Amino acid sequence: MMNDIIADALTRIRNAAMRKLEVATLLHSNTVVGVLNVLLQKEYIAGFKVIDGQNNKKTIQVELKYDDNEKSVINEITRVSKPGRRVYKNASEIKNFKNGYGTIIVSTNRGVIANDEAYAANVGGEVLCTVW
Repeated sequence: MMNDIIADALTRIRNAAMRKLEVATLLHSNTVVGVLNVLLQKEYIAGFKVIDGQNNKKTIQVELKYDDNEKSVINEITRVSKPGRRVYKNASEIKNFKNGYGTIIVSTNRGVIANDEAYAANVGGEVLCTVW
């Protein structure tokens, strides 16, 4: 049994990028799919697809993205809000991250979105993770 499926997904992506793998396999969750949609929109990953497995267990295969020097596009990906310590921010507190080079992924009442969308929509929420 796993408590934090988002932290597990981020760790699998981080480890696969360090090993320069083409694909990382994650456990399925709607929140993880939301995080991956933001990563795809911000061009941190090349793509992902949900795969139906045995016994109604779904997995997600994530295509990692590398630059011309075969270095991962994701420099750092960290979990902010954890099961033992939830972190909530309002719209003005999540305006930018790393001077606009990074992205804060926020779970709001409008779904899982990036910090610039949350700021434009003037909504806050739980800060899931940061990426740059």
